[in-house]
Amino acid sequence: MSRFDPKNIYDRPQIQMVPLIDVMFFTLIFFMVLSVYYHVEAQMDIRIPHASQAKEEQVSSTQIIINITAAGKFIVNGRTLSPAALEDILQKLSSLSQQSVIIRADQKTFHKYVIQVLDICARNDIRDVSFATSEN
Repeated sequence: MSRFDPKNIYDRPQIQMVPLIDVMFFTLIFFMVLSVYYHVEAQMDIRIPHASQAKEEQVSSTQIIINITAAGKFIVNGRTLSPAALEDILQKLSSLSQQSVIIRADQKTFHKYVIQVLDICARNDIRDVSFATSEN
């Protein structure tokens, strides 16, 4: 029977650094890609209205951002959707978890398109709806 010898380097537990570096590298890549998609929503050609009481809030991963252009097109994650396709997406997402929605409508968007999105949200039992504005 052998005894543990603290001076013997081969008897000590060792930490493998290569798997730790791999995990950190993949985590870094994941967050870099995620940050690119976060800025895609903000760089669209939509001029949101100004509000003097606007508050900046963090966008969470459970929120879906619905962009409405001045022409009345609905855009989610860079894809232009019809009202029926938007309703399908919101129905699937609301069945999975409590969903929240941020509506980013252009300043010149007709009110009927915003109401159309609100109706779709109400039909799918989405009650947490916010509107995006910018400070003056």
